[in-house]
Formats: sequence, structure tokens, C-alpha cells
Amino acid sequence: MKGKTVLLIITLSFLITLPLVAQEGERERTVEELYLENIDLQILREQAFSDDRDMKLTTLDQLEELIEEGNATEGHGFIMEFLSMEGINRRVREKGRLINYFPEVRRRAANLLGRMTGEQAKINAKNALLTVLVTDDETMVMAEAAYALGMLGLNEGNEVVSALTYTLARQDPDKPDGNLAYAVCLALEKIARANNGIKDPEAYRTLVRIAQGPYIKTVKRKALQTLDEMRKYQ
Repeated sequence: MKGKTVLLIITLSFLITLPLVAQEGERERTVEELYLENIDLQILREQAFSDDRDMKLTTLDQLEELIEEGNATEGHGFIMEFLSMEGINRRVREKGRLINYFPEVRRRAANLLGRMTGEQAKINAKNALLTVLVTDDETMVMAEAAYALGMLGLNEGNEVVSALTYTLARQDPDKPDGNLAYAVCLALEKIARANNGIKDPEAYRTLVRIAQGPYIKTVKRKALQTLDEMRKYQ
């Protein structure tokens, strides 16, 4: 469309020729080559690239079906990454107006990333979700990203726990978001279960702040329950 400019704040992995590990004895294939070999992936990618919100949501419906069937691949994960940053890290403007700000698209994509399986696919999803968590400006998207990180259960070098506690610490103390706080509690609980505990003291301080903070009783109670859960790993 004439007058439309696309600003890429970060480089999306599937827009470059990122090498993937091929079977032993074969040369490495790029993401672009994988798309060319798979018609379904090509169609899903083109749908995701559309500027139409409903088309993006339809794409997410199809991706969710693939996840539920156990057929989602790294290529599908790259499409989810793209959609999880729609309007934040990838901005499309028309005559200076942002036209692809779709929080619901980002929220649903974050949810799907948390349901990826396979070692490399989960690592890719984790990296994308960390970016969403620290760059998105909608708390409902951030909350979904936090929960999704908990679902993945990864915490190499304490990077995920650090991102979760940092995200909550930078919220406005006068206007705390209960959904985000609750999602952080759930994420810390799941990460502790997946890693036989959490060693970072900031995780405990965060839970105590939630339990003592200006949140509704349900959120405070969840923080206390998560602290009790943490004691099991001492």
C-alpha cells in the first residue's frame, strides 16, 4: 500500500536466513528453505503478514489446532513469535498512523508460545516471550507472557525469574495490575516445580511484596500459597 512504511525495531528470526540443524550428513537448511518446502507454512506466514486483524486471529486459530494435534514445528513457532510482537517490535504505519496495534493478537500468540514442545522450539519460544515481557505496554499481554514462561519452565542462568521480578518491580505502585501479579505468582510456582526450586532471593521478595501489596485477596492469597510451595524445595 502506497505510503506505508514498516519499522523493524528488532530483527525477527524468520525474516533472515537463520540456519537450522539438519540431519547428520545433510547441509543445514535455512528457515526460508523450510517455508519453500512446506506449502502450509507459506500460507500461514502470508496470513500472519497480512495487515488485517481478523486474518491474524484466524492464523492463530490454525496454529492452536496444530499445537493441540502435536504437529507444531519450529517454523510455526517463528510465526507465533512474529505475531507476539505485532505493533510493538514490528510497527506498520500508514501516513504516520500505527495500523497494526493488536494487543489481542499478541496475547494469544504469547499463550501459544508457552505451549510449544521440543527442546529448541521451547528455547526459541522462551526468548521471544522474554522480549514480549519487557517490551510490551499492555499488561494483559505481559501477564500472558509471564504465564507462558512458567508453562515452559525454563530458567537457564536465572534469566526468566529475573525478567519476571523486574517486570513486576517496574509497575506503577499506585496502580498495580492484579492479573500481572497473579500471573507472576503462577509462573514462579511452575518454574520452581520444573527446576527443583528457585535460588534467587528476589523471587521471594517479589512474592512477599505481592502478599503485602494493594491487591485483592485472591492475588495476595496466591502469593502466600506460592511461598509455601517454595518451602518444599529447601
